[in-house]
Amino acid sequence: MLTRLSISNYALIDKLSVEFHKNLNTITGETGAGKSIILGALGLILGNRAELLTLKDNSKKCIVEGVFDVGSYNLNSFFEQYDLDYDSITILRRELTLSGKSRAFINDTPVSLKTLRSLGLKLIDIHSQHQNLELVNQKFQLELVDTIAKTTKILESYRIIFTDFSKSKKLIDELKTKAEKANADLDYFQFQFSQLEEANLREGEQANLEDELKKLTHAEEIKSALTDAVVLLDDEQLSVIKNIKGSQKNIENIQDYISEAPELAKRLQSSFIELQDIIEEANSLAEKVEYNPARIEAINGRLNIIYSFQQKHSVSTISELIELRNSFDEKINTVIGYDEEIKLLENRLVEQNEKLAQKATQLTLQRKKSFAKIEKSVVSDLQNLGMEKSKLTIEHQNLPDFSLNGKDSVSFLFSANSDVKPAEISKIASGGEMSRLMLAIKNLLRNSKALPTVIFDEIDSGVSGEIGVKMGNIIKSFSDSTQIINITHLPQIAAKGNTHFQVYKYEKAGKTYTSLKHLSESERVNEIAKMVGGENITAATLKTAEELLRG
Repeated sequence: MLTRLSISNYALIDKLSVEFHKNLNTITGETGAGKSIILGALGLILGNRAELLTLKDNSKKCIVEGVFDVGSYNLNSFFEQYDLDYDSITILRRELTLSGKSRAFINDTPVSLKTLRSLGLKLIDIHSQHQNLELVNQKFQLELVDTIAKTTKILESYRIIFTDFSKSKKLIDELKTKAEKANADLDYFQFQFSQLEEANLREGEQANLEDELKKLTHAEEIKSALTDAVVLLDDEQLSVIKNIKGSQKNIENIQDYISEAPELAKRLQSSFIELQDIIEEANSLAEKVEYNPARIEAINGRLNIIYSFQQKHSVSTISELIELRNSFDEKINTVIGYDEEIKLLENRLVEQNEKLAQKATQLTLQRKKSFAKIEKSVVSDLQNLGMEKSKLTIEHQNLPDFSLNGKDSVSFLFSANSDVKPAEISKIASGGEMSRLMLAIKNLLRNSKALPTVIFDEIDSGVSGEIGVKMGNIIKSFSDSTQIINITHLPQIAAKGNTHFQVYKYEKAGKTYTSLKHLSESERVNEIAKMVGGENITAATLKTAEELLRG
């Protein structure tokens, strides 16, 4: 609950600090006194947008601080999630600097505005006339049903399956799109692959063929060169190899006379052997070389195939063509793989659909069980609020497809009169009826979950007289378990508060300010007397005020 609110330098507020009662707090004041300003300041610690125009004095920063007792809210996990120090007495603070920057703090630790808002919404629920519009929102109505039906665990389980189901559907759609595109290109892939596959390309083939073609086209030159080389080395008249052999014998004859001779003879012997090998290899090569027009034509044909593929695919090597062929093969297999993967996913989707349908059915049954309770509780409160002939029915429809919240659509149908058929709230309920409806729903919610501090901002709009008294009784009962801050214009409701605050304006040094003061018992009697009969307080209005305060 909110134990203290401090505001400084915000709009018309110079400095304000107020401590609230744990049950029902009444706030009253003349129209334009500044009740909305206080709510606006409170909204800052709930993460609402801030503007520099909110600074009362442009030379000082604006500070709004709320002190909360959160000991019974089970918020330890929230503090752990955001790495914050937990304290049962928690302080939310918002600062607006002179430069227009906004800073947020939780227990003096700087936090993002999103984090501040996440915690703030767990601590305060501001109900205004605008929030009455939520009544016509089917999402709000379904959330209300879920709260009363206590579907949290089933809904969480359902949403896990639904998330997987949605992912599978999305993946199937993506694969089908890819498969459709790939199938459109499949004929092209298969044609290109077939051409390259039939070509039977081999690594190194091009270089070998080009080398062989050079030899064949220059066969006569090669053969002539080899033959001439052999003749020069081993001619009958001037044989190099015979001369070397003769030189070797001459050196051997003098080896007894000169120490270098054996080494020279040995070297000549090596040269003789090497030349013999050269002659034999040259002869062998010369014998193998022959002009072969048929082979030349065959090689040219093969190379032309290779060159045409290289030109077609803008590559320069057989390796690149082989790589290209393999890529076409992979693309063909991918298309086939898409079909197989889609089939597997569709089988999985069928299983997920069955599980989802089972969980959705459980969810529907549990929600429907709560309808009678909601209808009975709300109608009972509405009858206590003077709407004896009111009716509320919850209409249920099955959605055609699964959604994040199941397959249920609920619509609250309302009627304030016995002779009028229940219809959508937005089409049939007046402002006062909507206020009473929302109060009845809030009252129902407090028995189903721990509500944070609830601020009613003129929830009694459109209500008066005896109905106001009854509404005050419900709000009073509500405050037994939930802290209520009730901004009201009805004396019947204002008198129900455990404590009473007045919003007022005053002037100081030619400037207008708004503030909030806690009323003493006598001040409270006067304030309620004014609410009853206007500024001119009489004995009758004072008596009425005292009677209202005595209940």
